[in-house]
Amino acid sequence: MPAPIRLRELIRTIRTARTQAEEREMIQKECAAIRSSFREEDNTYRCRNVAKLLYMHMLGYPAHFGQLECLKLIASQKFTDKRIGYLGAMLLLDERQDVHLLMTNCIKNDLNHSTQFVQGLALCTLGCMGSSEMCRDLAGEVEKLLKTSNSYLRKKAALCAVHVIRKVPELMEMFLPATKNLLNEKNHGVLHTKNEKRTRLVPQLVRILKNLIMSGYSPEHDVSGISDPFLQVRILRLLRILGRNDDDSSEAMNDILAQVATNTETSKNVGNAILYETVLTIMDIKSESGLRVLAINILGRFLLNNDKNIRYVALTSLLKTVQTDHNAVQRHRSTIVDCLKDLDVSIKRYAPSKRWHIDTIMRVLTTAGSYVRDDAVPNLIQLITNSVEMHAYTVQRLYKAILGDYSQQPLVQVAAWCIGEYGDLLVSGQCEEEEPIQVTEDEVLDILESVLISNMSTSVTRGYALTAIMKLSTRFTCTVNRIKKVVSIYGSSIDVELQQRAVEYNALFKKYDHMRSALLERMPVMEKVTTNGPSEIVQTNGETEPAPLETKPPPSGPQPTSQANDLLDLLGGNDITPVIPTAPTSKPASAGGELLDLLGDITLTGAPAAAPTPASVPQISQPPFLLDGLSSQPLFNDITPGIPSITAYSKNGLKIEFTFERSNTNPSVTVITIQASNSTELDMTDFVFQAAVPKTFQLQLLSPSSSVVPAFNTGTITQVIKVLNPQKQQLRMRIKLTYNHKGSAMQDLAEVNNFPPQSWQ
Repeated sequence: MPAPIRLRELIRTIRTARTQAEEREMIQKECAAIRSSFREEDNTYRCRNVAKLLYMHMLGYPAHFGQLECLKLIASQKFTDKRIGYLGAMLLLDERQDVHLLMTNCIKNDLNHSTQFVQGLALCTLGCMGSSEMCRDLAGEVEKLLKTSNSYLRKKAALCAVHVIRKVPELMEMFLPATKNLLNEKNHGVLHTKNEKRTRLVPQLVRILKNLIMSGYSPEHDVSGISDPFLQVRILRLLRILGRNDDDSSEAMNDILAQVATNTETSKNVGNAILYETVLTIMDIKSESGLRVLAINILGRFLLNNDKNIRYVALTSLLKTVQTDHNAVQRHRSTIVDCLKDLDVSIKRYAPSKRWHIDTIMRVLTTAGSYVRDDAVPNLIQLITNSVEMHAYTVQRLYKAILGDYSQQPLVQVAAWCIGEYGDLLVSGQCEEEEPIQVTEDEVLDILESVLISNMSTSVTRGYALTAIMKLSTRFTCTVNRIKKVVSIYGSSIDVELQQRAVEYNALFKKYDHMRSALLERMPVMEKVTTNGPSEIVQTNGETEPAPLETKPPPSGPQPTSQANDLLDLLGGNDITPVIPTAPTSKPASAGGELLDLLGDITLTGAPAAAPTPASVPQISQPPFLLDGLSSQPLFNDITPGIPSITAYSKNGLKIEFTFERSNTNPSVTVITIQASNSTELDMTDFVFQAAVPKTFQLQLLSPSSSVVPAFNTGTITQVIKVLNPQKQQLRMRIKLTYNHKGSAMQDLAEVNNFPPQSWQ
């Protein structure tokens, strides 16, 4: 029999498959060859075949027929065979299968092996998939290795002991004598595994954490200038557990938590992770009031970070602490309010309360319901469903909102759904948030029947109403016969969708009446399913229209008409589409003219530059997505990764960096995020960034996050630029920077030509 192909060759072959069917054919052919080799008891290539089988398992194909072969490899005397065998056992076996019991003797022998790496393989496997029976049988060997002088084995034995204790809690006492000494270890790998909930361990943990903070550079454990952040995080989490509801332990760790909070570097994400764990620990234990204020101030600094994930984490943490430390959180009120302007809807979606959230969305639907996105209805329904305590209040509000007015179809759809779900709460008058109204079952059905016959109701709305009437047959007691008549009438409707629903509901009444209550019972709490779509598409109810990147040129504002004409003359004619700003700046009206005077004699790729952002042009309101607060999808969904960032400007302590995003749904649009930082000792105020591109491009500048660039690189200004490049030409840009620094007005002009090819190709 010829030698089987190597794993590397198999991977290369599978990656050449153009379709899923072609890949399945390759896998099936190779599996047949592996099965034949297993039947022939081919010991030479068993290790290679099992390795290929594990790769197929990682791709999602069945590989259970290789379980016994893994056991044969484990029993082999060769380390290479044991390594693949144990890996296969961890991937293909679990404690629900009887075959893993056959491994107990092999693991016991390998735990007593003379080679530490073989012992490590056995410990890893036992700690990964060992059953309670295996853990009981092998706990003694693990406890012996926990006392060995080899730090490599002690680390793996400690991890394995954690699994053993989880499987067989009564074995904890066996490991306590050995684990008490682990905190004195100098090896950080062993310290990572030490996690014992005992109050007297707090001083030792505090000492270890203090040594980590005060220790010098250690290349073995250094991550971005911080000594072993993983161990610091683990210790902080353990301190959080030990200090909860314990005054003495909390007092013992107050000083070290203050040191961590003040001495940890915040310029790197590693430091932010440690600070976040420190804040959680301070908030969970009985810490001093000053320490809690320090923790909230750290969260306030997080809100100023450019990383959206850090800002999101800060908002989440502040939301948990606002009830207990309201005054401390109040100091950061302006920063929190600024988050409402963030482009990321996951950051600006926070609402003070569920009632406020529901009331706000209902107000939008009542005022302009016909112009909201299609997902507004299911999103609001989900919000209402998950707010169990607001059901009675919401159904009463919606019932009153649609009395005699069916013009806002999304509002009527949500109201019909809620009345069908919670009509019994409406009739019973259980609302506690406001004065309940007296409504009878017939009055509720009158409303829904009016929706069915209204000329303003769409087919979708009528479907909501008919389904709501059907649901009420299990929630109302006196009007079931009336509901049957209404449903039967629409069994002959000319609307096919409505007719189908009515026929099915009639069948429920006649043939499956015993199942009706179960089928129509109240909806459970829903889980959010995020649907990603192109950010450039504005969806209105029932219609989808592309939202153009550029809108019409801004109307003339306070600047003179002659100046606007002069701007066009400088740009070479009236066929130029000027840059569209989205927010006014504090720059005088002449700034735009000055920029164009400087750019008027500049030719980029043989074409005159497009108009830059005039600082005096009034704000152009962009039509935002209504109800964005109900969705957690990002602004740019399908982002092409891997576009390197560039430094567009670096001079006099001011640094401008460009990062890029490309939308797969509109590859002609490049989204550039600028980040301006200041390394000098004084703030740069009245900062204005302006840009111009050739007229073959279209450019849009969104409003900046601030007009002040903080000193010492303690913060940045961010601003988004959208560039439409339909001809895929090399991107060039001329930028102008104006700001005040050290009492002087600064101004500079630069050309950016080093855009990465991925940003415009």
